[in-house]
Order: sequence, then C-alpha cells, then structure tokens
Amino acid sequence: MLRLTAALSLAGVVSASFENNLAYLSPSRRHASLAVPLAHVQKRQSGSLYTAAEVNFTHGIASGDPYANSVILWTRLSPTADNVASDIVPEGVVPIYGDEGAPPSSRAACVEYRIGTDEALTNVVNSGRAYTSSEVDWTVKFEATNLQPFTTYFYRFNVCDSSKSSVVGRTKTIPTKDQTVPRNIKLAVYSCSNYPEGYFNAYAAVNAKDSADYILHLGDYIYEYKAGLTDLRKPLPDRETYSLYDYRKRTASYRLDPDLALSHQKFPWIPVWDDHEVADNSYKDGSKNSDGEEFRLRKQAAVRSYFEWMPLRQVTMDDSLRIWRDFSIGNLFDLIMLDTRQYNRDVTVLGPLGGIIGGNKNEVEEQADWVNRTIMGFNQEAWFYTKLQESSDRQARWRLVGNQVIFSRVTIGVFNDEPFNLDQWDGYIANRDRVYKTLVDNKINNTVMLSGDSHAAWVSDMVWKAEEGYDENTGAGAVGVELAGSAVSSSSPLTGIVPRLITDPISKLLIKNNPTLQWQDLYYRGYFEMDIGYDAIEAQFFGIPNLKKRSTEEIKIAKFLIRDGENKLARNPTVGGGVAYAGALKNGKVEKAP
Repeated sequence: MLRLTAALSLAGVVSASFENNLAYLSPSRRHASLAVPLAHVQKRQSGSLYTAAEVNFTHGIASGDPYANSVILWTRLSPTADNVASDIVPEGVVPIYGDEGAPPSSRAACVEYRIGTDEALTNVVNSGRAYTSSEVDWTVKFEATNLQPFTTYFYRFNVCDSSKSSVVGRTKTIPTKDQTVPRNIKLAVYSCSNYPEGYFNAYAAVNAKDSADYILHLGDYIYEYKAGLTDLRKPLPDRETYSLYDYRKRTASYRLDPDLALSHQKFPWIPVWDDHEVADNSYKDGSKNSDGEEFRLRKQAAVRSYFEWMPLRQVTMDDSLRIWRDFSIGNLFDLIMLDTRQYNRDVTVLGPLGGIIGGNKNEVEEQADWVNRTIMGFNQEAWFYTKLQESSDRQARWRLVGNQVIFSRVTIGVFNDEPFNLDQWDGYIANRDRVYKTLVDNKINNTVMLSGDSHAAWVSDMVWKAEEGYDENTGAGAVGVELAGSAVSSSSPLTGIVPRLITDPISKLLIKNNPTLQWQDLYYRGYFEMDIGYDAIEAQFFGIPNLKKRSTEEIKIAKFLIRDGENKLARNPTVGGGVAYAGALKNGKVEKAP
C-alpha cells in the first residue's frame, strides 16, 4: 500500500507521484499565477491516503490530444461529488468564506491507469500511478506513452492497490507524421453545447453510430450564465460563473450528462475554447459584462478549471494562455487549432444580440480595418502562418484549421452591404487579409477552415479581396473552403425555436446577397462529420429534430464535396449535388428530408 508520509526520505517519491498528474500543470507551472505550487500541496498532506471505500470515480473518464505515440487520459477520483472551493488564488493562499463547496483536504488519493489493446485489458502496454488532491479538484491527467501509431486502445483507472475501478474507455492514436494513412479519417465537429437549452442529442447520435475516429470541439463547451426560468435544464451553480469553484461546478454539471460522458468515454477529443468558457464576447481585456481586475481574476479561474477538467495537453507555453496547437495526421492532413477568442484578441463588440446593435459597435466599426488589429494576437499569427507554410512544404494533402468564429465575409445586404457581425472575422479585416495573403503568396492549396460560434450552419468558398475575380457558379477564384457548423444545443441566432417558415426565407436572402456563401441554415441544431481521404473530403451536415427529450434521432440536411487541388466546393453539377434538406442552397433546391 502506498503511503504519503512526512518523512524526508520519501519527499522525492511524493513529489514524483504528484508530478505524474498533469492536472497540477493547469495550465502551466511556468506561470505561478496559474499553476498549483507542489510545495504547498506537499506541505498540506497529513500522511495518509484515502482508502478505496472513501473515494469514487465521480465524473467518468476521457481521453484527448492524441499523438502517434501517446494520448492524454483523464478522470476524477474524489471523496466528494461536490467541487472544491480552492483556497489557492493567483494572489496566494486565502481563507475560504461561506460553506459552499467541498473544503480543501489534507489527504490525497492515489490513482493508477492501465492501457492495452483489448477491452478486457489482458494485453497492457502502458501503466502508471499518481496522486490527486483537493488543490486540483481531485482531477487526474496522465500521458499514456509508448503507444503505436493509428491504433485503437482501451484504458481503465483504479484506486491504487485495489479492485475499485472506473469504466473502460476507448481511445486512438494518430498516424505518424510521414505515414501514408491506410484509410479515410473521420471527424465529428461540434460547437456551442448549451446544457440549459436542450439535450446533447448531437453527441448521442455519433455515440450510437460509432462513426468518428476523433472528436473536434471548436468551443463553447460550457456556458457561464445563469439558466433562465424557461430553460429545460439547470446546471450548477444556479448563477453566472465568476470564481474557480463556479467554473469547476459548471463543468462538472455538464460532465454528468450521459451523452457527453459517453462521447468522452468512446472517442479521443481535440477541444479548444471560445468565449463562454470564460464570459460572453470576451477578448483580451474584458467581456460583455466584466472588465478590469474582475475580468482578469475571472479569466484565470476559468482557464485553470478548463485545463483541470479537459483531456488536453499543457502545450509549451510562451505565455499564460496558450491553447493553440497542431496535430499532424500522417501525410493526409495537418490540423491547426486556433484560439481566436481568449489569447490576445483586440476589443470586440459588446452590445446586445451578440453586439449587432448598440454598445461599442460604432467604435469597433471604425477599427475593423486597422492594420494593427488582430483576432488572435501577433505571436499566434506568426505561428499560424508558419504552420500553414510548413504543412504545405511537407506536402500534407490537406490543411484543416479549427477556428471559433465565421471566417468568410457575411452581410445581410438589406439596408447596406456592410458586414453585420463584427465579433466574427469581419471585425478583424486586416488579420483575415494576412491569412489570405499567406495562402495566395505561398500557393498553399487544400485549406479548409472549420468554424463554430454562430449557432447556424454556413458553407462557403473562401475568396480574398471581396469577390474580385470570383465566379459563384463555378467557384473559380476561390482559395479554400469554410465549413461552419450549427450548435449542439444553443438556440438559433434568431433566438428560440423559430419555425422554418421564417428561417428558410432568411437563409435564401443570405445566399442571394453573399456570393461566396453556397449553403446556409438557421433552423437546425446539429453538427457535421468529415470523411477525409487523399482524393477528396466529404462533409455531411446533420440536424437534430428535437432537443426537448433525449434521443439519437438526426436528419441528414446537406452534403458537400471538396476535391484535392480545387480549392473550392465541388460542383456536381452544382454545390451539394444540387439538393439540400434545410435552409437555402445556391443554384440548388431544398427538399423534404427523406
């Protein structure tokens, strides 16, 4: 039986065992304001571990950020189902006030993992053990190493030296960087999962089909605000989130959803945040309803909780908030995951309806085309352009860019031709031009932008310098494709359940007034899947017909093809094969779903 003791002779063992739990790096030990000091953790320990009878795996298991030879494994082993109101904040150690949340503990829990090639775990290829404690809300993150590329594995956690175990999870590594991938890779792409507004049936559908190799989540994994009186479900705490306890508790509430829990159990995830993981329409210095010191402390709490609870790597940090990273999936594609929200975004619109009206909209309109304005910070920009070039130079077939907000220019086109949502890339025109310039000047082909945030579906050819030289019928003049998915459950931008009698005509108007926009739907919540091969990418969009009850039911609402080397949506004979089953399709028709 492992024991934590105060003996100096075991001090190194204790430190090493805590070090094995990557949650203590949340998000980086290089930055004292955001990491848990292990000296403090060790000093607090009383010298005994929780027994197997005293702890439980309270929030399932997860895996994520797969490499060719390793993957991150996550669980929570805790003496309480509640979350910890930590007494460690960026300014130091402070008292806990009030009786909310589980108190910090002077005891630790010991967790071990095994990962193998079969579900019964008779062929274990890697294992390890570590301690967890109240300082990291009892979360545990391991990096399972020495794995084979593009291989399915199964894993399980145990309380150390006991038979008490978690459920068995499944995960998968990615191919090596130069490997020719033997079959197509399948991705399911999600964004905007709002617990109060409906069941997570989009997760349930993919769970039932077992149709993905990897899951991408482009942000808004949780929502920070208090649920409304008419909302279907009410996550805890029953208020808007500000403190570390608040963000931990909100994330924990979401992770108890059975369909989300099963998705994490069955598939490796590659997630990134958007604004609601912190606060609505957040940027580097504030959000819609917080700024200054209040926002700084709120953001630090949110970021720390996110890294504790999500199965992602602590990437090499050049500053305190780097989540942007990349994955090379053989020589088939490079996946570049951007942070266009929290890292170093310049001021965004902060008024009502997503900033479309009022607030500081006039100020942002004046700044939208400033050359020194950036949606991602100049450090990340330089990294992004380098990664695009490196990917092209190594002749990876495709470049997929995971991004939060709509990249293409969009106007309503009724009163004027101006973009209507400056929280998107339309509010950061020079930054978008720099992306286009990188693609065009370096002749970088096969770039596909993946977007979320808008709670609607948009599929566009990517075109630089407005529509100059672009033919919307043939796609000539395009330099890439944007695929933007709807929300898992967050309401339509028209708010609430608006009938198709209203949404479809608006989609037609948007298609008419935006030459690059080829398909658009405002009605369905849902997601999209990508089937990625060397010759083409097929993207299929799914709508969820009912969010009010748990179900795996879905509707195929559109399908698109992107052929190698064409840098546009395929016309066969027109975009989407000329038929969609929701919204509006350029040069095509919308039929009743089969």
